[in-house]
Amino acid sequence: MNRRPAAILASLSVPLLSAAVLSVALFGGWWAPHSPTSPTGAPWQLPDPVHLLGTDALGRDVLSRVLAGGRGLLGVSVAAAVCACAVGTAGGLVAGWFGGPVSRLLTAGADLLLALPSLLLALLAAIALPWHTAVVVATVCGGAPLTLRLVGDAVRAARTSGYVEAALLRGEGTASILLREVLPAMRGLVVADLGLRLVVALQVASALSVLGLGAAPPAPDWALMLRENMTGVAINPWAVAAPAVALGAATVLLALLAQLYLSDDRTPGARDRGPARKEPADG
Repeated sequence: MNRRPAAILASLSVPLLSAAVLSVALFGGWWAPHSPTSPTGAPWQLPDPVHLLGTDALGRDVLSRVLAGGRGLLGVSVAAAVCACAVGTAGGLVAGWFGGPVSRLLTAGADLLLALPSLLLALLAAIALPWHTAVVVATVCGGAPLTLRLVGDAVRAARTSGYVEAALLRGEGTASILLREVLPAMRGLVVADLGLRLVVALQVASALSVLGLGAAPPAPDWALMLRENMTGVAINPWAVAAPAVALGAATVLLALLAQLYLSDDRTPGARDRGPARKEPADG
């Protein structure tokens, strides 16, 4: 009984906090008190009433750059996560439903991609491709195989469930069963996996920016701010602490949100689909 209020509070607070962070990342640039790309003071200026978090290496307002620094980073991360989840989910549906040689072939390809170091793959992609494309490629190659395995196991479990057997008796085709029956039944699992892919994509994008292979200056970017202001952390620590806190908060909240969705849908293959589509009873 004592755990029930805490569980309800957690289920409400995590989505609300995630929505707040997402709102700041998307619309924070509109609330910036100064230009996030133009100098407004002396370099490494400490916080004052005009610059609440001080200035960075070039005299730009740290608060303005933090407010505007999440849109591009989260934008490319969301695109990469959606691509990885879509590719992995499609592969998992096919592998889990057909099994046999098809499943072995797809699983072998997934194992091969998982054997490649993710960071090395991201670095090679960033050298040969634009930054945004490199994040997508690295996230798909590193995340889609995990999604394929997860969804494939769920589909194999769902094949013996009642709603799938009823659909087979109705004569529905494979595509119809997978898209109209199996996939909606595991929506919580797919959404949770999408959140995990988003966390990985955010980490990849941030790592590339910190290494100098990401967003180009003077773009406001949380990870780029870490690279630009590391040399002056002893003068104005807020120039590094503020973007680090913003990046860490976004990552942690997204991971908690994914875990919350996953806990609500642990057995998608065995979930009861309800009485919406009953078979007519024989006399």
